[in-house]
Amino acid sequence: MLWRTLIQRNPSRVALCLALHRRRVTQVLSAAAVPGPQHRRFFLFPVSSSSLASRQVLFGSSSSLASWHGPNTSNTKSKSMPPHHYHHHHQVPCTRTHQIAALLLVVGTFFFTRLFDRSFAPCTTTTLLRTSQNQFFGPHAWPEQGYGSQLSLKIYVYDAAEIDGLNQLMYGRDGKITEEACLKGQWGTQVKIHKLLLTSRYRTRKKEDADLFFVPSYVKCARMMGGLNDKEINQTYVKVISQMPYFRLSGGRNHIFVFPSGAGAHLFKSWATFINRSIILTPEGDRTDKRDTSAFNTWKDIIIPGNVDDGMTKDGTTVVRPLPISKRKYLANYLGRAQGKAGRLQLIELARQFPKKLECPDLKFSGPDKLGRKEYFEHLRNAKFCLAPRGESSWTLRFYESFFVECVPVILSDQTELPFQNVVDYSQVSIKWPSSRIGPQLLQYLESIPDKEIEAILARSRQIRCLFVYAADSEPCSAMRGIMWELQRKVRRFHHSAETFWLHNGSIVNRNLVEFPKWELPMPLP
Repeated sequence: MLWRTLIQRNPSRVALCLALHRRRVTQVLSAAAVPGPQHRRFFLFPVSSSSLASRQVLFGSSSSLASWHGPNTSNTKSKSMPPHHYHHHHQVPCTRTHQIAALLLVVGTFFFTRLFDRSFAPCTTTTLLRTSQNQFFGPHAWPEQGYGSQLSLKIYVYDAAEIDGLNQLMYGRDGKITEEACLKGQWGTQVKIHKLLLTSRYRTRKKEDADLFFVPSYVKCARMMGGLNDKEINQTYVKVISQMPYFRLSGGRNHIFVFPSGAGAHLFKSWATFINRSIILTPEGDRTDKRDTSAFNTWKDIIIPGNVDDGMTKDGTTVVRPLPISKRKYLANYLGRAQGKAGRLQLIELARQFPKKLECPDLKFSGPDKLGRKEYFEHLRNAKFCLAPRGESSWTLRFYESFFVECVPVILSDQTELPFQNVVDYSQVSIKWPSSRIGPQLLQYLESIPDKEIEAILARSRQIRCLFVYAADSEPCSAMRGIMWELQRKVRRFHHSAETFWLHNGSIVNRNLVEFPKWELPMPLP
């Protein structure tokens, strides 16, 4: 470039031009590199003939500055030189070219220094997935606002032998329900979250130090396997809660319950009376289709991912591998039972009309024709789009499974709630289509999407699907780590309820003015 050549050939001349035009450079431009002795800070000052020798300018060495500013005071021979002789040898003409080069040098210095500032800035380990409406980056970070800069919560996990009745909520009335049996299916998250909390770095064994309290139970599994009926579940929950002083102290606000199926907290019939202030972890965000009210409250509860088969989420070899887009047989598929639901029935009928575009096989989940685990995922991976209509509830496991066979999930459930919405922009990794418009128009729309755009969606999906894997919270990306961040947002410094009171010295008492450590069990509940 012109200005670079001029600087290299005659830096003193360019510096002189800059000095002569100091009125044009009236502001001090500075750009600092990262603070610390290992990086330099650069400053550019307006130059005057009286102060130039005492100031270091970014361009030009001190010797070159001295050569045009005046003779060296230590050189007596230079002192004796006549003024006209000095003027003749050291003053140089300043052309328009030199002026432009000087100004370009100022601007270039500023922007290059800003570039260094960004290059040496401390690197953060994570970047928000959603930084703006049209940007999507990975890996993942929770926003500092409302969450804090790092995880620092403490969770107490109740032991099955510590409270009378808790063992029944986990292993049934006869204690015959096993953890291994309960790890399968949609209810597996009850077991996984419990087991992962037991080994978590955020677990505390001191109740007085705990921010939150986790109540383990496998009631969905126990109910499905005949270990408990609805009445027993309800009575046992009430019995367990009445033995928890810290539950009474906070009104249940700092206690965590997991309900892993579409029924949500309705598995506990009296949830609205006893745990309506507690933190509920559930994949289900809406059950108003069958009940007058939903047990999910967006301000206190947390949506968790469904329990995807471990064979599809583990590192290394999975049950099946995704197929290249060009080798997939179908445009879309729906793998599930009709269950008499309007949306599912419409998809089955649509598949009859367009059998080469939409696959909706008559799946058997029991008997000799039952579809095996591997066969199920082989069907699921054979389409570009995986349709996820509403079933008995608004959420569906198929949505999460689609991320691991790498087909684009198409949500056909208007009331669905999704996990970790403060981190994941789901419009970048999935499609949500009105359930009232299931028909040929849906297939036409999906067919219009180029394979290149499908590949881009799948690439973004690979970045966030680790958030649907139930691995340790020590992992940089896992469902448990996401749950921990969401739980940290629920932590309160102070807890009280309608049955707790406090005195001038800060002691907590009950309605009978009995101090908290002396509360007797079991305690009356509202």
